[in-house]
Amino acid sequence: MIFGIADTEARVRAAGIEFSLIGQEDYPPGTLDKLDRRLSELKGLEVFRFTLERIKNTTHMVLRDGPEAVRRAGVEALLVDEADCGGNVADYLGLPFISIAVIPPMVWDNQLPPYCFGWRAGKGVGQARLRRLRNEIAMRALAGLASPLFTVVNQYRRAWGIEPLKQWTDALSTVAQIAQLPVELEFEIDHRHPLLHYTGPFIDADQRPTVDFEWERLDGRPLVYASLGTLQNGSEKVFRTIAEACASLPVQLVISLGGGIDRDRLGALHGDPLVVRYAPQLGLVKRAAVVITHAGINTTLEALSEGVPLVCIPIGNDQPGVASRVAMRGAGLVVPWHRLHAKRLRAAVRAVLEEASYRRAAQGLKASMLQTDGLNRAADIIEDVLKIRREAPEPREPTLVRDLG
Repeated sequence: MIFGIADTEARVRAAGIEFSLIGQEDYPPGTLDKLDRRLSELKGLEVFRFTLERIKNTTHMVLRDGPEAVRRAGVEALLVDEADCGGNVADYLGLPFISIAVIPPMVWDNQLPPYCFGWRAGKGVGQARLRRLRNEIAMRALAGLASPLFTVVNQYRRAWGIEPLKQWTDALSTVAQIAQLPVELEFEIDHRHPLLHYTGPFIDADQRPTVDFEWERLDGRPLVYASLGTLQNGSEKVFRTIAEACASLPVQLVISLGGGIDRDRLGALHGDPLVVRYAPQLGLVKRAAVVITHAGINTTLEALSEGVPLVCIPIGNDQPGVASRVAMRGAGLVVPWHRLHAKRLRAAVRAVLEEASYRRAAQGLKASMLQTDGLNRAADIIEDVLKIRREAPEPREPTLVRDLG
């Protein structure tokens, strides 16, 4: 069973999964589209602030409506998105829960930059000491920015009579934490948390809606597929820059607008690329020589799962962190959006097309992910952990989230 808002109900039920509605007053039908349209217009720090406020509002809703909905459903354990604070509901009800990290996982370790920064890791000595210091400062600054969210959570926890949180990792499961990021795409550090499992991508092609596409219009030239996802795709300038950058290259460009803007608003584009409102992304990625992306984790993992290298234009939230990991593994290049212009982007696309090392790196990641089989591995971990939990003696008191350090 999935607990969610009205805008997600149809898709959940279409997948054959039971659905329980929460937040009916806060998020009436159509709210998600309005929020996504607003997000698509933002850049940089604005994205983070908007996302934080959105999470804060969602947290109110989840903590207010969640306990009764979970009780009514009679579930015995919860799978909780790290960003949704639902683990607090599990704590209150004395239920085991497993944290799911769709984006790079939250780890309080100064060897790793926080997920929203495009920095290198701080492994080793020498210059790495400065990186660790920078990461430490960034983690504490991020915790400060997130303090309004902690205030909301701790108000509920105190009212429920359970221990308040002290830092963001306090909210993670003490049973298991699962990340869809492949371990091969994570920075190397001296040690990893024993409860954190890097399983690889949660890609299920069967759950994708059918999207019409004029396949006959592909002309045989190397295909460059460009998408800024479905959330942060409102920048006409970025799409125009992508078209201009690719116009003089011996490639065919396909642009997916992701529903963010209408094709007519872009007008005539350099090179006359094929532009669609929505695209059958998995099918196009399979045929692509290069994918240009905002480095959203889903598009990134879908491309790498097919061994396709990337040119990343991170805009905000987790995207700088995802892009830096792609670059670290040599599977693509990064062009920051605030330094984006056609000449720079053209050079990056040409390099990824012509230098075989990028495709080799992407193919290596593909082989690793195929061997891991992320969806089934995640399911196995969940089943094994919860089986152990059921067989263990019942604690005298509900388990509280403790400091994971």
